[in-house]
Amino acid sequence: QVQLVESGGGLVQPGGSLRLSCAASGTIVSTNTMGWYRQAPGKQRELVATSGGSTNYADSVKGRFTISRDNAKNTVYLQMNNLKPEDTAVYYCKVDQWYAWRWSTYWGQGTQVTVSS
Repeated sequence: QVQLVESGGGLVQPGGSLRLSCAASGTIVSTNTMGWYRQAPGKQRELVATSGGSTNYADSVKGRFTISRDNAKNTVYLQMNNLKPEDTAVYYCKVDQWYAWRWSTYWGQGTQVTVSS
């Protein structure tokens, strides 16, 4: 089992920055994929960025958000710069990994990011 705890959300003005963190505990495989997703009110959950064999970003955040990870700490980060009101959402951390001959997916509880003046 894997437990994920997110932190770093909050209220920020347009153009501001936030850094989200997601700490994983339990049985962690270093070759996993860690990522961030978000869900705005009335919308489906969408990919923001992932880090595994490669790094991927949603087009809407390219050039503004940066995903990074510290495998020694089993932590993934999302640096969000030049935030826009449309970035307002609950941000979720996700881990996908191959372990014990099966793929498993784990989600964090989510952290609210609100961009507003």
